[in-house]
Amino acid sequence: MTGTINGINIKEFTLSNKNGMTVSFLDYGCIITKIVVPDREGKLENVVLGYENADRYVQNPWYLGAIIGRFAGRIGSGSFELDGKTYTLEQNDGNNHLHGGKSGFDKVVWKSECIAGGVRFTHESPDGEGGYPGNVKAVVTYTLNDENEFAIHYEAVSDQPTLLNMTNHTYFNLSGDLKRDITDHVLQLDSDRYGELNKELLPTGMLRPVEGTAFDFRRGQPIRAGVESGDPQNKLAGEGYDHPFLLNGQEDIILSDEGSGRVLRMKTDQNCVVLYSGTQITDGEKLDGGISRKYAGLCLETQGLPDSIHQPHFPQSIIRAGETYTAHTIYQFSIQ
Repeated sequence: MTGTINGINIKEFTLSNKNGMTVSFLDYGCIITKIVVPDREGKLENVVLGYENADRYVQNPWYLGAIIGRFAGRIGSGSFELDGKTYTLEQNDGNNHLHGGKSGFDKVVWKSECIAGGVRFTHESPDGEGGYPGNVKAVVTYTLNDENEFAIHYEAVSDQPTLLNMTNHTYFNLSGDLKRDITDHVLQLDSDRYGELNKELLPTGMLRPVEGTAFDFRRGQPIRAGVESGDPQNKLAGEGYDHPFLLNGQEDIILSDEGSGRVLRMKTDQNCVVLYSGTQITDGEKLDGGISRKYAGLCLETQGLPDSIHQPHFPQSIIRAGETYTAHTIYQFSIQ
């Protein structure tokens, strides 16, 4: 994939291993465009959503495959107070700030450097960009090994106190080449509590128990549970999920598709994962391997809790001057 964005030539990189697995991504937004892995019959297919042409990523209304920053998720009213000072952010989701705003990390060309087993990307975000304080230097590293483990490592440092909460917004569909939607994918998630949302999809501050609800993935259940649920929280998310789950510990997040036999196991050091079931994907967009539609893919966004700055009892995503922010997530693909 080649192209230009705002007159700048962009580059695509592809990592591969001895098993035939490949991961492709751009230096624009560090966007993951393809992950190709075998099914139980050995057939290699793409298991993430992506556009056919690079220039389509300029709009990218669904944030397909992109690195999200400075702050993943919503920040209420597009403003926050830190150390007694109020900062006004770009409002790009009604009155709220979403995924770093109009000048987020997903909308810049990152500097790239090939390293052993992967690629390292760097970006310097100036003080005041998007409304955030601090000059921030961010580093994202993608690596792939022969155990079919694709890893994302995040680092960042700021010269002023600021908010920082990075993630990756890849949509997975393990059926391969968009053969089926994700409603019959089974998710297993070690989480006893999820974040209740209001009508603007902002956390209310209440962490509700998953017991007895369509949000209980502790023993595994299909995504269809939220699609068919009468729970007002599922209805708010468009008959599905757009919710943060507070992780109990370091147990794997496991997504599986019986039809293809593919299994995705995720490990993370983050305290939260946002499950988004693709409810706002509209019909008819030509994607690599198929046509867009509701439930075409789902995101598992490992991160800190959204809008934590307005919920003092949430774990906070604040870094101080000179502190190093780090986060790490591993995606391992296998067959059942």
